[in-house]
Formats: sequence, structure tokens, C-alpha cells
Amino acid sequence: MVRGRGASCCYRKMKKLLYIVTRAERGGGQVHVRDLLGGFRSRYECHLATGEEGFLCEAARDLGVAVHIIPSMVQPMAPLKDLRALMGIRALLKTLKPDLVHAHTSKAGLLARLAGAIASVPVVFTVHAWSFTEGASWKQKFIAVPLERLAGLGGRIITVSESNRRMALSRGVAAKHSMTTVRNGITDTPGQADPGFSGRVRIIMVARFAEPKDQLLLLRAVAGINEDFEVDLVGDGPLLARVRKAATDLGLNNRVNFLGDRDDVADLLARAHIFALATKSEGLPLSILEAMRAGLPVISSDVGGVSESVEDGVTGLLVPAGDPDQLRAALLRLILDPPLRAALGHAGRKRYERDFTVDRMLAKTAEIYGELMPVLPDEAFGMAAKPA
Repeated sequence: MVRGRGASCCYRKMKKLLYIVTRAERGGGQVHVRDLLGGFRSRYECHLATGEEGFLCEAARDLGVAVHIIPSMVQPMAPLKDLRALMGIRALLKTLKPDLVHAHTSKAGLLARLAGAIASVPVVFTVHAWSFTEGASWKQKFIAVPLERLAGLGGRIITVSESNRRMALSRGVAAKHSMTTVRNGITDTPGQADPGFSGRVRIIMVARFAEPKDQLLLLRAVAGINEDFEVDLVGDGPLLARVRKAATDLGLNNRVNFLGDRDDVADLLARAHIFALATKSEGLPLSILEAMRAGLPVISSDVGGVSESVEDGVTGLLVPAGDPDQLRAALLRLILDPPLRAALGHAGRKRYERDFTVDRMLAKTAEIYGELMPVLPDEAFGMAAKPA
């Protein structure tokens, strides 16, 4: 069953573009889709399909984009629901007759590509993180790799990092010519941090309390630091209660602030001095780009495509995943060195301006759209997403 709600951008001369993503909760993939909708809604008749109501649905409707809910599209794998979701997407394609489908996240990417093949509709799939990435169980990899090989036959894939592209090639998931790396980009905001401030140091991590994020590792690292600092943890998720308990057990209640799911992340970053991301696997995290945009030095686990944004010793510090001692050493180094924080933050801001703006991402994505769905003569690209 498919339920449609919201206003549609219906213009006779516009081709029709359908975005599909499994969940609508606030997350990097959903923010990415929101920015794509904001950038392309003036050029195409845009639609969004997802499995639930949430942050992305509200953002889409605010942009004037039609929203279609497919309740059976859920996580994790559930064969009967997955079959119903496939039929729901197929029915939506038959009704909307889109010129192109752009799918995001593993479940939606698999189902959309299968439905597109059945309906003879071109589909492009953006990989934010492969389902067989580092840290995934052997059972998950055993199932995910052959499914991705099947779904990827003849399809077009966008990877948000070179790391993701190399991983796919090493697994034989898709042909080299079918994959293009388009690194994430985000809208600019006016708020800028002052990381060189010499008072109490504020460390911030913005991430869902869910795998593969590792807030517990960050708490274990800061528990051994006696300098003047506090930690802001922004986000919500199923592991929140466990992390709260760990903060109490480690005696960090007076140093750690649980700020919940927030709409003012840019403002929170602007008042911080160090951005930290403890994680087990990544594609190219938007949270790091947001920190660089704010002029913050970044300390991150060196996984996935993180090193494609954070240059160790230039825009931040990289540490091995799962190592609280090295994470603690990196944090202590920046806590004690305000000039270094300022230098790394300044370099990060310059790197954002050069490589990670939303206009750059939209322009590269538009090139791929143009290959799969030739534009009309009077369609001119140039409308960037507005800051949230």
C-alpha cells in the first residue's frame, strides 16, 4: 500500500524525479536527500518515497515536494515486508511514471533497482555506506554481497567516497564504469566557531546513538582526562540509554551533556572548540563536513572515507577505530594547544570551501542525471539548496 501526501511540483515541461530512501529519521543520508530536493525541485517535478513519517518528510513538504509513504519498507531485512515494499514501489512507478529514480540507503537501493528493472525505469543508487562494510557480521556480508551484485547489474551507482568505490570493486559488486564518486556537499551557514578560545574546552559529537557510531569509546577516552573540558553529545537513538548509564558509571555526569535530536546543530558547532567522531565505519560523514564548515578542528576514527575529508595534522587528527588511548591522546593534545586548534579549524574551513559545498555536489549529480535523463533545452541548472 502506498499513501501519498503533500504538495507536488507539477510543471508540464519538467521531467519527473523520484527519490526513495528507507527511513525518514534525521541522519546524514536524509540530510543529503533533503539538499538534493532543495537543489533540484526548480528543475524537475520532485517526489519522495520513504517507509515512515519523520524529519525528511517534513523537510520535503516544506520544499513543496510530494511525499509517498510505503509502510512495508522497513529495516532490517524482513522477506514478506520486503516483497510488499517491492510491489509498493512498483505500483508507485506505474502511477507516477518517473523519468528517473534516485535511491538512497541499502534497503531502498536494492528494492528500487529491482522495481526499476521490472518497470524499465532508470535508477541511480547513492551508496552512503555499503551493507557489507567493515564491522558488518559475516552473515550480513554473506547475504549483502550477492544481492548487491544482482541489483547492480547494468545500474548506475554513486559512491560518496573513493573508499566506498574501492570496496565495491574489491567485492566485485559492480563494474568500474558503472560507479562514479560524488563526494558529499553541504550548504553554508554564517555561524563560525572560535576554536582557539583559551577557556574551558567544549568537545562536541553529532551522531545517532546507534551502530556504527561509538559514543561509548569517546566517553572512555575523556574519562582519563583531568583538564577543563565538557562534552556535548547531540542525537538520539536506540543506544542512548546505554551511553547515559556509561556516563554515570564513569563519573562523567558533570562533564557530559546529552542534548538530544536538535535543529540547531550549526549553532551548537559554532560554540564548540573540538569536533570528535568516534565510529566503527563510515562513508563520508556529513557531520565532519559540518564541523569543517564551522571552522572546527576534527578528531575522528580513521575509517572508510573519513581521510578523504580530514587530512591528518592539517585539518584534524585521525586515530585508529576502537582505541580509547589514542583518542584520549589526540583530545588531550588539542585541549592543551589552542593555537593548534585554531590552525586546524581554519584549514578545515578552507577545505570545505574548496571541496565540499552543496553547489559542487549538485553540479556533479546533475551531470549523472543528464546522462540518464537528458534535460530539456530550457532547463538551466544553478539553484542550490537553501540552508536549513
